[in-house]
Amino acid sequence: MKPYDVIIIGAGVTGAAIARELSRYRLSVALLEKSEECGFGVSKSNSGIVHPGTQNPPGSLKGRLCVQGNRLMRPLARELGMDFKEVGELIVAFSEQEVLRLQELKKQAESLGVPRLRIVDKRWLEKNEPNLSSEALAALYAPTAASISPYRLVFDLCENAVQNGVEIFTECPALGIVRTGEGFQVRTPRGVLCSRYLVNAAGLYADEIARMCGITDFTITPRKGEEFILDKKRELIANHLLFPLPSKISKGILVIKTSDGNPMIGPTAQDVSDKEDLSTSDEGLRKALEGARRMIPAISQDDIIAYFSGLRPVAGEDFIIRHEDSAAGCVTVAGIQSPGLTAAPAIARMVVRLLKDNGLALRQKLLFRARQRELKHLFSIPFSETKRLIKKDASCGDVVCRCEMVSAQEVRDAVRRGAKTLDGIKFRTRAQAGRCHGSFCTTRVMKILAQERGIPLTQVTKRGKGSQIIKGDRADA
Repeated sequence: MKPYDVIIIGAGVTGAAIARELSRYRLSVALLEKSEECGFGVSKSNSGIVHPGTQNPPGSLKGRLCVQGNRLMRPLARELGMDFKEVGELIVAFSEQEVLRLQELKKQAESLGVPRLRIVDKRWLEKNEPNLSSEALAALYAPTAASISPYRLVFDLCENAVQNGVEIFTECPALGIVRTGEGFQVRTPRGVLCSRYLVNAAGLYADEIARMCGITDFTITPRKGEEFILDKKRELIANHLLFPLPSKISKGILVIKTSDGNPMIGPTAQDVSDKEDLSTSDEGLRKALEGARRMIPAISQDDIIAYFSGLRPVAGEDFIIRHEDSAAGCVTVAGIQSPGLTAAPAIARMVVRLLKDNGLALRQKLLFRARQRELKHLFSIPFSETKRLIKKDASCGDVVCRCEMVSAQEVRDAVRRGAKTLDGIKFRTRAQAGRCHGSFCTTRVMKILAQERGIPLTQVTKRGKGSQIIKGDRADA
């Protein structure tokens, strides 16, 4: 295979952002992902919060990159045609002692450059967050906090990177890395890929990729977070992102106003040893409900329609982003836990600077396609616009998923833009994401996916190999 200028390992939000940033330049770039689709690792379980930078130590790398990333996310979302909802954040205090801590958080955040912060009192809260507990005394209000779809952010970054020349290899884990005089040889199921530079953005497995390069000074500890999705009928239960005061290891149990409408509660925080442990538990549910009800007592277990867990890649208190002098040409991007999604655009720029400082020649392209076509989702547009779309294309009115108002055309568009699995379609369109969990729409989605990809139904999977839905000879009957 041809040699590349840069190979990036890991196509989560960080690797995708780096790939898209590098695609501005006249470089040959390969992005490797071990899963069936990009974003199927740590990023698929992200809460989708664009943090303002209120809960990071002033001298930390993550604090600085969070504030920068928050500013960069707005133009990025416009370019990619994404839903970006600036809903604001409230860190809620329930005692006079906690109110004093809000003052400290405000001062720290302002030193990082977080704009327009203010502490709001009980009267303001009663007016602007009427479902909040009557025990809340005050809150730190950060209006620049926002919500975005973490899945569609990754998919759109990758799609735009490909439009600008990046090659993406899925189901392509790095099995071994050899350093040579000319760079790196990465052994994969597709053969050996060569590059002059290597970026390790492998999330939970960044320590294992680092060891392949002879770097042994950090270890990734998975931190499990369980989250619970509420029915879209509860969309207006909160007007802002609601946070308690943070602890040393966690931002606490949140009430999250998502970009897609369904509120979420969580995440919990529990260090585990297994990097594949995505189980949920009764204890996680209890903790999430207890924390959420402290802020909004009206939240009920009956409101919950789905639950999941994700693993955050912890490598100490801060991000690790550095050029490895002991493995010249290798840049490590590790320990990217919260606020990693927010910081991703700023991390990408930092990585590009590190590559440049270590010899990578950057020549900007004469034509960089920054913008791409925005997908129209029936669940997020006015009925008048829906009528216009249906008049133009009748398949836009062929509703496949009733819970989330997803059309057959949206499903086809998702497949044509890269979806290979049922989860890939779900994350892009929200088909199967409603209260019925796909009971009505799954078979129809499967048929469209099979038709568009030209495969039998027996090859349709939920999330890749080992997750086939149909088995047996009667699948096409």
